[in-house]
Amino acid sequence: MKNIAVFASGSGSNFQAIIDAVKSGKLHVNIKLLVCDKPGAFAVERANTENIPRFVFTAKNYNSKVEYEEDILRHLKNNEVDFIVLAGYMRLIGSTLLGEYEGRIINIHPSLLPAFPGKDAIGQAIDAKVKVSGVTVHYVDAGMDTGPIIAQKAVELSDDENIESLQEKIHRVEHELYPAVIEKLLS
Repeated sequence: MKNIAVFASGSGSNFQAIIDAVKSGKLHVNIKLLVCDKPGAFAVERANTENIPRFVFTAKNYNSKVEYEEDILRHLKNNEVDFIVLAGYMRLIGSTLLGEYEGRIINIHPSLLPAFPGKDAIGQAIDAKVKVSGVTVHYVDAGMDTGPIIAQKAVELSDDENIESLQEKIHRVEHELYPAVIEKLLS
């Protein structure tokens, strides 16, 4: 069974979906570590509740991205992590982690990439008045949401769609798709 680390910056709803999939037997991995760059993030509370080890840091307390990624890397190695799963981690992965985990880092993004990369993809979709958006799981490379696509699932927008309603639709799809893709990749 593969050992994974989940990286999150916010509420951790996809982190929780992964935890739930493991607990229900749908996902066969060991969640060895949560890495979080926001000490007050609810994802940290989720890890505490499940007794999952945590590495929580504040980037501005380091002199450089290389320095905090080296610290992350030490924690990954100490926990024998095989694979990294980004779940709402709002930092670009740098060369330190990419060099060590190339081809073993995935991300979930709330759009059908290459459409609406980067921050606020849901808001971008609403502003563009598209009829279809969705979810993409992709490998992480040095760019922002530019890595090879692993899986996508479309989400239709209603005529009266708003950010909150689309976010709810997207989260429902993410919470099913991400654990399934992780299982397929790692089992």
